[in-house]
Amino acid sequence: MIAVQDVSKSFTLHNQGSAVLPVMTGASLQVSAGECVGLIGASGSGKSTLMRMIWGNYRIDGGSIRVGTVELAGAEPRAVIALRRGTLGYVSQFLRVLPRVPTLDVVAEPLLALGVAEEAARERAAAMLTRLNIPERLWGLSPTTFSGGEQQRVNIARGFIHAWPAMLLDEPTASLDAGNRAVVLDLIREAKARGAAILGIFHDEDARAQVCDRLVDVTGFSVLR
Repeated sequence: MIAVQDVSKSFTLHNQGSAVLPVMTGASLQVSAGECVGLIGASGSGKSTLMRMIWGNYRIDGGSIRVGTVELAGAEPRAVIALRRGTLGYVSQFLRVLPRVPTLDVVAEPLLALGVAEEAARERAAAMLTRLNIPERLWGLSPTTFSGGEQQRVNIARGFIHAWPAMLLDEPTASLDAGNRAVVLDLIREAKARGAAILGIFHDEDARAQVCDRLVDVTGFSVLR
């Protein structure tokens, strides 16, 4: 479902005379349906860079990244947007939403974008927020006013609201207490059981051991190691 083959990446340092800094070469991995693969490696080794290339935020300099039937190398913006809408979910470390949008609408939005009826989308969003222990009194408020742990749970609710065939998880259990961490691990197990291909960064070794089927050390792809 997710296939990375011989990918390379460099950055142009415009504040240093447009110098080119290679950061990754020969990156290759595959994630099959129903599998969770964890990315490991020291800080700065390229875990987040690889995730951002798969998400389509970073341009690929060489090689191939396919998610389902979509080739990310050279993909048009509309193709990337369509991929994110229906095929590839993403739970980031940080909540990025428009200000003043109520939490219930933030979580329901991916379903509305897929054409789900508003009432049904809101019901599913409410169920997910309840499961992640976000009190109903907060649903009408913008999540930008919430604590770090509450914002992370809203991120997770939004990220798991739809049954995406492929998912990217960037530290999904960070900032969470033991109870909410257990809920998130259950959500990951359920996504695997329905056949989702999951690629994640888990610094929590116990969480990684519970949900990852295998690990890929990105240090071997890093030019900066």
